[in-house]
Amino acid sequence: MPFQVVPWYKRKRVSQVQTDYACRHTRSVVQHRTERKSSSKSASQVQTQASEAMAEPAYTVPEFRQRTSEGTEEYQRVATNVSKGLNVIQEELHRMRMVTKAQVESLSIQREVKERMTKRADWLDEVPKMPDFVVALRPHTVWEKTPIKLFCTVQGTPRPVVKWYKGGVPVDPLSAPGRYKIENKYGVHGLIISRCVVSDTAEYSAVATNQHGTASSTATVTVKRPAGAGECCHLGLVPRLTELHPSKLEVSLLDHFPVSFGQEGGSISLMCGMVVVPDLPNVPPIAQWYRDDTLLKASKLLEMSVGGGAARLTLPHLAKDDEGLYTLRIFTKDGTAEHSAYLFVSDAAPTAPGAPGAPMSVKAYDVNSDYVLVAWKPPNAVDEAAITGYFVDRCDAGGDAWVQCNDAPVKVCRYPAHGLSVGRSYHFRVRAVNSAGISRPSRKSDKVTALDAAELERLQGKEEGVPSAPGQVAATRNTKSSVFVQWEAPTLPKNLIGYYIDGRVVGAKQWFPCNHKPFRHNRFVVHGLIPGESYVFRVQAVNAFGLGDESQESPPIAVEPALATPSAPFGITMLSSDGSSITLAWKRPKHCGGAKVSAYYIDRRDADAVAWKEVNQQAVTESVCTVDNLTAGTFYEFKVQAANMAGVGVASAPSTPMKCEAWTMEEPGPAYDLSFSEVRGHSLVLLWKAPVYSGASAVTGYFIDMAKRGSPEFRTLKQDAVSRRYLQVGGLEEGESYVFRVRAANSNGVGKASQLSEPVCARALPGTKEIAAGVDKETGDVFLSLEACEICEASKFVWSKNYEPMGACPRAAATARGRSSRLTFTNPDKDDLGEYSVVVTDTDGVSASHVLTEDALNAMLELSHAIRHPVIPLKHGLNYEILEKGHVRFWLQAVRLSPAVTYRFIVNDKEVASGEGHKISHDAATGIIQMTVDLFTRANEGTYTVQIHDGKAKTQSSLVLVGDVFKAALKEAEFQRKEHIRKQGPHFSEYLYFTVTDACTVTLACKVANVQKDTAFRWYKEEEEIVPETPPSVMSGACALPIALFSRKDQGVFKAVLSDTRGKDTSAFDVSGQVFDDIINAIAQIAGASASELVLQCTPEGIRLQCYMKYYTEEMKTVWKHKESKIASSEKMRIGGTAEMAWMQICDPSDKEKGHYSIQISDGVKTHTRTFDLSGQAYTDAHEEYLRLKAAAFAEKNRGRVVGGLPDVVTIMEEKSLSLTCTVWGEPTPEVTWFKNEQEVASNEHTKVTFDGGKFASLVINKVTPDDSGKYSINVRNKYGGEFVEITVSVYKHGEKIPEPKLGQPKSPTATPAPKTPAPASTPGSKSPTPSPRSPTPASSRGAKSPTPTRSMKSPTPPRK
Repeated sequence: MPFQVVPWYKRKRVSQVQTDYACRHTRSVVQHRTERKSSSKSASQVQTQASEAMAEPAYTVPEFRQRTSEGTEEYQRVATNVSKGLNVIQEELHRMRMVTKAQVESLSIQREVKERMTKRADWLDEVPKMPDFVVALRPHTVWEKTPIKLFCTVQGTPRPVVKWYKGGVPVDPLSAPGRYKIENKYGVHGLIISRCVVSDTAEYSAVATNQHGTASSTATVTVKRPAGAGECCHLGLVPRLTELHPSKLEVSLLDHFPVSFGQEGGSISLMCGMVVVPDLPNVPPIAQWYRDDTLLKASKLLEMSVGGGAARLTLPHLAKDDEGLYTLRIFTKDGTAEHSAYLFVSDAAPTAPGAPGAPMSVKAYDVNSDYVLVAWKPPNAVDEAAITGYFVDRCDAGGDAWVQCNDAPVKVCRYPAHGLSVGRSYHFRVRAVNSAGISRPSRKSDKVTALDAAELERLQGKEEGVPSAPGQVAATRNTKSSVFVQWEAPTLPKNLIGYYIDGRVVGAKQWFPCNHKPFRHNRFVVHGLIPGESYVFRVQAVNAFGLGDESQESPPIAVEPALATPSAPFGITMLSSDGSSITLAWKRPKHCGGAKVSAYYIDRRDADAVAWKEVNQQAVTESVCTVDNLTAGTFYEFKVQAANMAGVGVASAPSTPMKCEAWTMEEPGPAYDLSFSEVRGHSLVLLWKAPVYSGASAVTGYFIDMAKRGSPEFRTLKQDAVSRRYLQVGGLEEGESYVFRVRAANSNGVGKASQLSEPVCARALPGTKEIAAGVDKETGDVFLSLEACEICEASKFVWSKNYEPMGACPRAAATARGRSSRLTFTNPDKDDLGEYSVVVTDTDGVSASHVLTEDALNAMLELSHAIRHPVIPLKHGLNYEILEKGHVRFWLQAVRLSPAVTYRFIVNDKEVASGEGHKISHDAATGIIQMTVDLFTRANEGTYTVQIHDGKAKTQSSLVLVGDVFKAALKEAEFQRKEHIRKQGPHFSEYLYFTVTDACTVTLACKVANVQKDTAFRWYKEEEEIVPETPPSVMSGACALPIALFSRKDQGVFKAVLSDTRGKDTSAFDVSGQVFDDIINAIAQIAGASASELVLQCTPEGIRLQCYMKYYTEEMKTVWKHKESKIASSEKMRIGGTAEMAWMQICDPSDKEKGHYSIQISDGVKTHTRTFDLSGQAYTDAHEEYLRLKAAAFAEKNRGRVVGGLPDVVTIMEEKSLSLTCTVWGEPTPEVTWFKNEQEVASNEHTKVTFDGGKFASLVINKVTPDDSGKYSINVRNKYGGEFVEITVSVYKHGEKIPEPKLGQPKSPTATPAPKTPAPASTPGSKSPTPSPRSPTPASSRGAKSPTPTRSMKSPTPPRK
């Protein structure tokens, strides 16, 4: 026949295929598919069989109908034309028939849908139902630059909200105006892509959500480019570079910038990597950046660059104005390539705690010659105090001096700035104010010039007040770290500017801002959330008057990816073959789609065929399957699809051709299913499964090879075969990626290597935690637990022992709650020792392990026994303390007690009850149980026990109070009783103690209490009363006894006695031993700090070094040193001191005594050191002064003098004899001369002068007469000097009254100067701090017989013994 008619069996086959496809997708949403349509014969075979059955016998043309050659040609020509005409008619009829049928079927389907929807409308509106896809999405493959429509039908009560996603990213029609269009008519939801490009190739999802659940449907869109399209040149003709426009380049975006987070004042860069063909340095592609659909231009705040395989946008000075959705649009030969991501900018640190954030979007409107209307957007306030107003500042363009425009804060986000100069340009900024302080200033506005513009429209708000609260807020799943939030617009928007979205973790009290710049639309994607955590959200509307009321909180939602079909399995490998079947294995999908992968479906085909055939009707739950009924020697290809509750995912790539032939090698086949666990920075655990084909003998071990990613060089980790099916690999480089392969071995050799593992990066997941071993505090169960850092709804915790799944093990039970899982042991013992590991499925590799050792298990068993057989823990066991009045308190303290606690005290095996003499009580809050014994006597010696019961727990504590311990307690109790009695009268509240004043005076002090005016206070030392200069004042509450110039003589027992009619109290203080040493150290501390530097003093005996201080006593610990050598007191080196100073004298110094001298004063804690350098000129001057003083002293010592024997006044009766005799001394022997009334007396019979032995001088007057009365004197001298002594003689007659002696002013013996003889010269430059002694003069006052030496000539203090 000249035209073709489609056979009935072909039409039926096509109908079956289409119906089966639609049913398959429908069932994938409603329930897991459990069976698939069986394979059938190909359409060509069916057509051939049908043609044979309908064939007719061949027809023979009769002879009378045969034509001539000319007739035949004419007949064929006419027949050909008729056939062509008939063919055209038939084709047009067929086309019209098919179009009519399609329209009829479409109308029928619509009518049927309307009827069913009408019939079910009543009960559908009443019965709650989660979303359900009645018609699921279908995959499409289209040519480039053609439109495409994805549609689906969803039902549910209440009506679900449908959200469209492309590759897991929400589809926003506003991000690319005119490119996407979303429709919703009569329950049919559609996504229209107006002009497809290659970059639209992706997996599209429709996610339907209502309050009862979520459902999704997924389809793949593939956009193909015609062959040869996009070629730049033909036949080797290359266009000139100057003629190539950037829009003619082919650009593909590779590395996309993610959702980013910045802070005010910081900087950030958004960068997209790209591949440009051809890549010409002088012709970069055209790139445009948009923020919230607004084209951006390069400026100081926006730096743009294109080239080097990347397009970059840098924001060097971030402000909240920069927050928004950023889009990069690259113009290519085939249209545009785009990528969008949101940038969040948070507030900088406030100027004061609680101060608000900075305002934003400051703009100038209604520009006039004398004022400008400034408007801005308010900041978000979450936990800060409410904003009370704003300050507006202005600055001349080009300057930096800001002037505040308003004196009082303005409450509305608009302000007319007056006082401007015509023709000048200004910038404006705004600061927010609340009760805590003033915010940071906003970003300055664009430059505005004050000019008269009466025709400009003025910005005037028609409505006043803040907007009302937004309506219902709903949150739906988006990605593993983001949530899609949408809400209803407020009923009273009032010139709405945008919205602020706040979030809060469920159970927490503090809200956090999700955006820092008002968002214009009523839907928002919140990024940066914690996977698996639950959140609630609220929304506030914003206008020029501020923030409106907060909306109601959204229902809680867990952060998990939106439900989708799983990704494609991969890595199909052959494990064995017996000539009629092949055993396959594959790797699980990388993305499960938010639900557990519940089934796998396998298709196969001959390697040289096109059509695929289904292998399994029943779902395969494992990643291994044996394909039967194969032809030996034939090559086959396989592909696998994974399915979850969302449906069947995309198929894997076809496997490499596999030949079906029986394996006969003696070595084992390949291991399979290589996986990783416990990936850390420097280690991981590799796991695999045993080969399906073991070879001629059993598998005895495995060899593991490792290589860095991209390296062909593998190295074997263990030289000996590993018997187990896991290996802990260490020594990895953090951040490096590795691949592994496993080779099984038996006694016949090493088999084929497994398929290469997926590359694994040696880096731990953020927030990774290890398994913790512990004991339940309530039940005492021993357990292992893990808190996962990441989890999703489909995740499960899989526990293993020695990396073998435990399953339903009777020795342990696994439970999961939220992010944590616990493995509890039933009756733990040595059989439970080993290495335990846990893997969290459907995550990015969350896993950990723990080795349970015998020591750790024993420790936990001890703790478990203590919890199951509880003992009340005690902070303090039974103890005692002595209270006032001599009462004894027995007490113990438990860690915690309940109000229902019971207890009893047992003393010497006899229970004691609370009553007379005993007081028993407890405090559950502090855990203290106590018993107080009022009168503690010898009868209380023995054993004390407390028994406590508190619920199931109990304990007891005992105290043995016998022997010396009891005696000490009894003594203390009696002492406290006496103390109580003592304190009834006057008593010492503080007994005697000592203090040392700044003047180094030792004071004995005490404090008294309960005194009266008649209370007497007395001091005693060694039982002798001391009467201080200042009487003690007992009413002041303190008494003190000062002891000046404290030294060893003050040692002894001091007492203070306090008494009155009520009683008497005594305090004794023994100043000796350690107490004496402590006092001396206290004095030394003050004296040492006040010590002056060493000074030099010369004496006739030698050179003296002196150190002045507030007080010095020889009991102080002082050490003199010469050149670091300690000096001991000797005839050569004399050590001594006075109350004012310490000194060291060098007698008869020589050059050996030159050098560095120091004194060290120790107070028991610190040593005070003073030094003097006696060398050089200092020593020379000192030595000369010493020699001068020594000569002067020698002269003083040897001069003539009257030693004794002469009176001052003599009264004698006449006719008596007068003898004036004295002893004189001098070396050499002095000369003696007598005088009367200053006239020398000559020796005669009446007056006789004698000088015997150079020692005794006498003047004898025989028979004195009144003429002998007068003033007599004797002058004794030698070459060193002499002495002049006067005597008054009075003579009275016999019978006269003895006259009173007229002494006048008494005169002391006067030293006379020595004759001028050579003497050592004085040294003018002497450093002596005190003047040298003066020469004696005759006019010296009467006193001792010899002149009293000055302070500098005193004899040194005898050295200490």
